[in-house]
Amino acid sequence: MAQNYDISRLKDIAKKARIDVIKMLEEAKGGHPGGSLSEIELVVSLYAHEMKHYPDNPTADDRDRFVLSKGHGIPGVYAVMAQLGYWSSDDLMTLRKVDSPFQGHPDCCKLPGIEASTGSLGQGLSIAVGLAMASKLDNDKFRVYTIIGDGESQEGQIWEAALSAPKFELDNLVCILDYNKAQIDGFVSDVMPIEPIADKWRAFGWHVIEVDGHDFDAIIAALEEAKATKGKPTFILADTVKGKGVSFMEGKVDWHGVAPNAEQAEQAIEEISNS
Repeated sequence: MAQNYDISRLKDIAKKARIDVIKMLEEAKGGHPGGSLSEIELVVSLYAHEMKHYPDNPTADDRDRFVLSKGHGIPGVYAVMAQLGYWSSDDLMTLRKVDSPFQGHPDCCKLPGIEASTGSLGQGLSIAVGLAMASKLDNDKFRVYTIIGDGESQEGQIWEAALSAPKFELDNLVCILDYNKAQIDGFVSDVMPIEPIADKWRAFGWHVIEVDGHDFDAIIAALEEAKATKGKPTFILADTVKGKGVSFMEGKVDWHGVAPNAEQAEQAIEEISNS
């Protein structure tokens, strides 16, 4: 079930999750630190406060569903779920290794608790729309949450899904944009600008909320507002920092998909631990 932890506990989970992200990526010698670190408060807010879920019964029919559309950010989700009892932090050190269920992009066939295999960018919101429709057909048994990326928001499939959700009045669906403003090829504003984001989603018929994506109080308030919104889906524009928590990664495009070496990992863990 949703834990409803207080803010101090949420911050502690976030800190431990960030440390595990650094450790597993350094061990794997590959992965995506920037977007994994930027999403942490969003994922913690969902799993440790908002969603109905069961670590000891991850396929329960009435569980809320979470789809990480920006699949390359899965280390952040693995790390948060470890803190909530789905698996141990030690298990995470097999990330990206042959036969490990902890793949570099989520694989729902290998790991109970992962709802969708994603990583081909643009597809996760469509999956979430389908799940939300299924819940409606089953008398609103569960709510659906998805996190999308800003580079991913250049994909046409995102906007096709964004058109369909209001048509079907999917007020059980929340789409969160991890707006860290950088993608693998550069800054989003240089590669393919997506502004004005909030105005576009409003025009598509969504209820739009803008928040600081690292402020637990703001995120939780937005999720509560989403739950109270009827007749339309909710889009949460979360302003985040790429590589949040590590000084030499923050806001740096270069850290989209490069793992830290041992020395860099040691510095990163020290910074996160002392924050």
